Amino acid sequence: MSRAKGDEAEARACEFLLEKGFSIIEQNFYSRFGEIDVIAQKNGVVHFVEVKSALEYESAIQNITPTKLSRLTKTIYAYIKKNALYNIDYMVDAIIVTPRQIWHLENITI
Repeated sequence: MSRAKGDEAEARACEFLLEKGFSIIEQNFYSRFGEIDVIAQKNGVVHFVEVKSALEYESAIQNITPTKLSRLTKTIYAYIKKNALYNIDYMVDAIIVTPRQIWHLENITI
């Protein structure tokens, strides 16, 4: 996927989250382990969001692999440490963006 398409999917994901009452804390946080696409907050819970897009839901969801989740987890720990957020409630979410629909999968696990 091109960077432009990825940026468009992330923009749609952020718009979706804002409509659902989330506040966006940060986008595209990088560490040596990887990237967190979107960091959002709602009701005192921080949501670390992986955004995937494709023409079909199945194609996008298959790109969230155990390796990707492992890198994401390490990047989350780097973010928490960098920002000294040791006592926060958080979860890892995925947002799947297709041309026709957006799915928000909360609290995904390996």
